[in-house]
Amino acid sequence: MRSLSFVVGVIGNIISVLMFLSPVPTFWRIVKQRSTEDFSSIPYVCTLLNSSLWTYYGIIKPGSYLVSTVNGFGIIAEIIYIAIFLIFAPLKIKLKTAALVGTLDVGFLGVAMAVTFWIMHGDARIDVVGFLASGLNIIMYGSPLSAMKTVVTTKSVEYMPFFLSFFFFLNGGVWTLYATLVRDLFLGVPNGIGFLLGVAQLVLYAIYRKTDQQNKNDPTTLLEDGWENQRLIDSPSNNIDSHRREQNDN
Repeated sequence: MRSLSFVVGVIGNIISVLMFLSPVPTFWRIVKQRSTEDFSSIPYVCTLLNSSLWTYYGIIKPGSYLVSTVNGFGIIAEIIYIAIFLIFAPLKIKLKTAALVGTLDVGFLGVAMAVTFWIMHGDARIDVVGFLASGLNIIMYGSPLSAMKTVVTTKSVEYMPFFLSFFFFLNGGVWTLYATLVRDLFLGVPNGIGFLLGVAQLVLYAIYRKTDQQNKNDPTTLLEDGWENQRLIDSPSNNIDSHRREQNDN
């Protein structure tokens, strides 16, 4: 049983690394476009806080080094993502993201670590940190819900990163199995919820991706786009601009 839990834990580490790397295409797009467009920073801010607390949990709980190592990698990855987001976000979103980072990833995390380190000891410290990490793990898994709302509203999956949802699904499933094997309730409950939320996100993605493709191939949509483009070309302002250009050429 112990060797099986170790193997599952290693697999969980590999999937978690892939989950942490899954937003790379999104941020490559942000860098290329030099804009965050309609992407949200909330999943990355929440994941940074979550990774930090799980790293702390893995350090203070004996035999949980597999939890701390992979989440340590997650801290580095999320810091890079948030830094890129802050560089290319509009000023209003940049200030909102910075406020979230300061409140959650610096303020809340600092207070939680200080209180549990100086005031609590032994199992009490492990239980409190585990409880906090579990709650935040649920928030992390639920953070794409804002993107899911956008998908339903716009009937488009453009701003719902597929790989992030896919690896949330895989990560939740594997770590739920690991938690069952080692009998760790703090790991099991949030990852079980994460697994179910991952399933919901993938189902939503499948539904609206099909709708997306149908809309793109719909002749009515293409015709409407053509009429819109022609309207812009034939608009009075464009005709005036064309007349001015002809006068300047003469």
